[in-house]
Amino acid sequence: MRDVDLTSLRLFVRVCEAGSITRVAEHANLVGSAISKRLAALEDTLGQRLFVRRRRGVEVTAAGQALLLRAHAILAQCEGIERDMLEHAAGVRGHVRVAATASAIAVGLADDVARFLRDPAHRHIRIELEEALSPDVVRLVREGMAPLGVCWDAADFQGLATRPYRSDQLAVVTARDHPLAGAPQLHFLDTLDEEHVCMPAAAAVTAVLRRAAAQAGRLLVQRVTVSNLDSMLRVVQAGLAISVVPLEAALAYAEARQLAVVPLADAWAQRRFAVCLREEQPLPAAAELVAEWLSSEASTSAAPVDTGAVPPRRRRRISRSPGPD
Repeated sequence: MRDVDLTSLRLFVRVCEAGSITRVAEHANLVGSAISKRLAALEDTLGQRLFVRRRRGVEVTAAGQALLLRAHAILAQCEGIERDMLEHAAGVRGHVRVAATASAIAVGLADDVARFLRDPAHRHIRIELEEALSPDVVRLVREGMAPLGVCWDAADFQGLATRPYRSDQLAVVTARDHPLAGAPQLHFLDTLDEEHVCMPAAAAVTAVLRRAAAQAGRLLVQRVTVSNLDSMLRVVQAGLAISVVPLEAALAYAEARQLAVVPLADAWAQRRFAVCLREEQPLPAAAELVAEWLSSEASTSAAPVDTGAVPPRRRRRISRSPGPD
């Protein structure tokens, strides 16, 4: 198959959206026959009929619909290349897309990126931070859509290289008048009589909690599913459920929302994050600087802090049976 002409591809997309060659010709200040000729050449190149000509326009065939999906992605990539080149011409010498989980962002990634960008040596580097679930972070890096990803090191990094990043600890978050609120620490097993608010099933934390409950012969009772940390803590604040979230992230909200934060004592509640990247090719210079900066934060650990737990209005006996490994 011969190379597809980008101008023809752009015209193809516009005709699909307008449903008419004539309307596209009027807006593009072109002769309709010229557009028809390009589309016919595109069909010849691909060996597929892309349109059915009707009296009042065109109808896209099944093959045309399949090409349209690909065409949008190809043209978006081309626009990204053009944008990057314009930025380089304007003096921006690096654009780094970093895909990261909400937990990684909460544990310090946003602050680390901000410090990186404040360094005068990095004034010509731009960082695009995109939040995603762990499987999507890995997929974006594996498919070359993002040079760097940051997520929990329990993710499936097959085919990728990793570098160490920060660590964090999971904690139970409750309303301050909840029976569990006054405990100095908890095992996850202590929380399984309660209803939980969780992230979607694909989220790494949710998967770990379900697996830990199953290993203990119990079920995780998931009353509410939300898509972000803010919504999760609002549900907890309303007294609808409890939750397990990163300790540092919970503490940032605890005082304003009158929440109690109780660290989990289970060994698996201590988590290590990793920076992942494609191992078969070197990083662009700007991305390598970002990766090195983030890896330099790997030894950073949070000092003990006040969790905001207060004596509860009512107490019940809390089991201290060991949690799952």
